Amino acid sequence: MSTAPTATCPRKCAIVGIVGRTNSGKSTLLNRLVGEKVSIVSPVAQTTRNTVRGILTDDKGQLVFLDTPGLHKSQSTLGTLMNRMARQASAGVDILLVVFDGGCRPHLEDDGWMRHALHVEQPVVFALNKSDQAPFYENAFKELWQLIQTEKQLQREVFWITTSAIHPAGAVGLVDLLYTLAPLSQTYLFPEDIVTDYPRKLAIADVIREKFLARLHDELPHELGVKVDQIDETPTAWTVSATVYVNRASQKGIVIGPKGRTLKYVKQCAEPELSDIFGVKVRLELWVKIEKEWMKNFWLLQQMGYAGEH
Repeated sequence: MSTAPTATCPRKCAIVGIVGRTNSGKSTLLNRLVGEKVSIVSPVAQTTRNTVRGILTDDKGQLVFLDTPGLHKSQSTLGTLMNRMARQASAGVDILLVVFDGGCRPHLEDDGWMRHALHVEQPVVFALNKSDQAPFYENAFKELWQLIQTEKQLQREVFWITTSAIHPAGAVGLVDLLYTLAPLSQTYLFPEDIVTDYPRKLAIADVIREKFLARLHDELPHELGVKVDQIDETPTAWTVSATVYVNRASQKGIVIGPKGRTLKYVKQCAEPELSDIFGVKVRLELWVKIEKEWMKNFWLLQQMGYAGEH
């Protein structure tokens, strides 16, 4: 197993907490920063349900990114856990990266993260994402920040940057800024040859859920959960058994689809992607189960990786 190397000279290393309103483009930006897909991407809000650790290692050093669920009004146990993970990820990091959707005017959650940033000891970067869109509300966010500081009679330095997660060059300036703010370290935080330490079962479940979201769009916004039950491995092939949870009988038919077409679509899309990620042939066995109010079932949420020991 690889170990974190001892650098011959100090390198810049930092843990970066990525926070922000749901659907602000955090996961897409993380994938762009790391250069590989480590967090699922979907136009559906609140796609990210776990804290995903992505790792960028280059000749400048190493940046470790924590991608968190978007902060939103909680209506369930799952929502409460997502909000808690988001707040926890903003603590104990070297740099706090707050991602705003610059393609729309500031929301209440954006206001909340700015107020939170006033009291953070670490360096704070405000990234105005989606700069490729028009209109782009850069001035509205900067005016809001000034209003909050005036209201609270507090002043603190933050670093503003505009970025676009969908363009290859959109994150270059952001990476340079993060390295400027990162502290020096004699060793890397993680081995050079990995891009994530996200648990394998959770990563597989995320890919499966992403394909359902792509197929179903808003039919089952957040009433669909995926738990990987078992991975049967050989050196060249894996068989993955996973359960797809829904709340009601009517939703089961939607998830399966007419003549099983939705399940077939998800398998056809997810299997080659997972095979590419893990370097072995992956075959999925998917089972759909009705579990009323599964989003309030703390034990089940633990099995899915949404609930820690805190």
